[in-house]
Amino acid sequence: MRFTLKQISYFVATAEAGSITLASETVNISQPSISSAITALEEEFGIQLFIRHHAQGLSLTAEGQRFLREAKALLLQAEEVQSAASMISAKVGGPLEIGCLSTLFPLAIPELLSVFRKRYEAARVNALAGNQAELFETLRHGRIALLLTYDMNIPPDFEFTPMAPLSPYAFVGASHRFARRRTVGLKEFEGDDFLLLDLPMSRDYFLSLFREVGMAPHIVGRYPYIDVIRSLVARGEGYGLANARPKNLSTLDGRKLVYLELEGRHRPLIYGIATLKGLRRTPTAEAFIELCRELLLNKPMPGTR
Repeated sequence: MRFTLKQISYFVATAEAGSITLASETVNISQPSISSAITALEEEFGIQLFIRHHAQGLSLTAEGQRFLREAKALLLQAEEVQSAASMISAKVGGPLEIGCLSTLFPLAIPELLSVFRKRYEAARVNALAGNQAELFETLRHGRIALLLTYDMNIPPDFEFTPMAPLSPYAFVGASHRFARRRTVGLKEFEGDDFLLLDLPMSRDYFLSLFREVGMAPHIVGRYPYIDVIRSLVARGEGYGLANARPKNLSTLDGRKLVYLELEGRHRPLIYGIATLKGLRRTPTAEAFIELCRELLLNKPMPGTR
């Protein structure tokens, strides 16, 4: 279709006024603009809408009369669509797609969803878990409205709202030689088997911690799932590093873990909400971000110690 609602509205104004001059005064648009709009409609549909009477204005042709009925119906429907859009944009409700880094998902998202759904019963939130790189692309292509993630390599076209820092920690099995300690220096693990959380950007962060202390880790396994590493560590297969510390000291198969604070100064990861810059947020997205501020800002993450 190569016509606009504006052209249709100019045609209706002219048909009701009976002349281009009066229509121009009614809609406060120049006469040439109205004439051009009518001509464009006639050319687009291949019909003559008006009979031009010299010095006596215009009258509708039979085709023009039928076209006028349909044009009025179209403009009315357009007003209804605009009214519906205004109502949607003014209330918290409907679907909201969000994303969350897989390591944060089980600790933060269940609590957020539970509170949000009780507070806004008309809203339907669907949460997607993934790694940093794939979730960045999902956000950029508009498949999610916001993303709960770390401040790692945030793209320049994203806006990041920080919530709280999470310092790195080590974890070992209950029979490990450090199991009775509360803190440990990272360099004390030199030569020990290390299980790396192998996710885009996350792996670079953890490896940078070793470089900071002048140490090369002895990597014996790379896994994209933190629960796999936790289970292996609990069985004595090595040690692991992470940032989000769960309340639960047991693995999925019931074995015990010990969490150790890292001695020295190590850069924490800051988790928060990433959104696309310049993207107009719906009231539902704004309400979810506000809930994140309420439950997460400078507070322990739900599901952590």
